[in-house]
Formats: sequence, structure tokens, C-alpha cells
Amino acid sequence: MENRPYTYPREEKLKSRTRIDLLFTEGKSVSKYPLRLVYVPQPEEGAIMQMGVSVSKKYFKKATDRNYFKRVLRETYRHHKHILTESTDKPYAMMFLYQTKDRLSFEEINTKTIQLFEKFAAQENL
Repeated sequence: MENRPYTYPREEKLKSRTRIDLLFTEGKSVSKYPLRLVYVPQPEEGAIMQMGVSVSKKYFKKATDRNYFKRVLRETYRHHKHILTESTDKPYAMMFLYQTKDRLSFEEINTKTIQLFEKFAAQENL
């Protein structure tokens, strides 16, 4: 996996309903407006980093708009996940949320993603 740094394979996608529920009940959070990262350590041995993305229906009524921003979030994660993997040695389950009705450009979201991931790395390495 380390030789393919810019991928987002199926096993990295967070799909487990119980793990997602655990994230929102026990998870910690780090924010960089308008993005938020909710995370919880993975309990199993040998688990890998898992990431889910979410865009609120409250802000974007049309599914096409939500899907666009989810695509952008997945793409920015794919390009900058090395910040997360290099900052910690334990695996996490994470949810990456877009929380505004403002329509930011890809470049703005990309910049905010880098800042958010660096903030997570700093917070976890206290």
C-alpha cells in the first residue's frame, strides 16, 4: 500500500454502521471551517485507517450538489492522506464532513484540508 500513496481503496472506506455510530458518540473532533474531522481509534489489531465523507442535506438539497462536494472531499483526502498516516502509527476510523452552504472552490477546500489534517496531526502528537 505504501508504494501507491494516492489511492483510496475499498478497504479504506468507512462503511460500518456500528463504527460510524461509535464515531459520533465517542469520537473526538478537529475543525477548520468549513471542514470537520471526527475520529476514533480503531479497536482491532492490524486494522487500517478508514475514512468516510459526508455533506449535509440541510445545506445542499440536491443530491448532485452533495455528490460533487463528496467527490471533492474524497479527492483532497486521497492527495493528502499521507499527512494523517505519517503523523500517527495507530489506525483511526474517521469521518470527513463539509459543514457549510458556501460553495468553496476545489483550491479552497484543498487548502483547508491540508490545514485540518495538520491540525489533527498536532492534536494527536501532544
